[in-house]
Amino acid sequence: MVKLLFIGIGGFFGAISRYVVAKISMLILGNNIPFGTFIVNVVGSFLLGYFHTITVERIFLPDYLRFALSVGFLGAFTTFSTFSVETLMLFEDNAYIFGLLNIFANFFFTLLSAYFGIYLARS
Repeated sequence: MVKLLFIGIGGFFGAISRYVVAKISMLILGNNIPFGTFIVNVVGSFLLGYFHTITVERIFLPDYLRFALSVGFLGAFTTFSTFSVETLMLFEDNAYIFGLLNIFANFFFTLLSAYFGIYLARS
């Protein structure tokens, strides 16, 4: 029960952080491509890769803290469902190049970011 409470608290802050990043990125970068989702997916993938590796292989954190940060905060901070809907909206707006670019950039850079997070945690 305590673990669920901490996951919920982490999710609360992760969701708010995602919203803030999305709004700031829209103001700075515009809204032709959903940069906010891209940014949180790349940053979140790096952070989850790093955090998971460091807490499994190097330092001990109690489960409730580890889950609060990984499942709660980072789970709410990054979201595949938002990526999916935004990509489909680009396709519906006949912005096929932007839609395909969004798919490629999110998959490639989130995998690359997760890899670097894991690499950095192990070095």
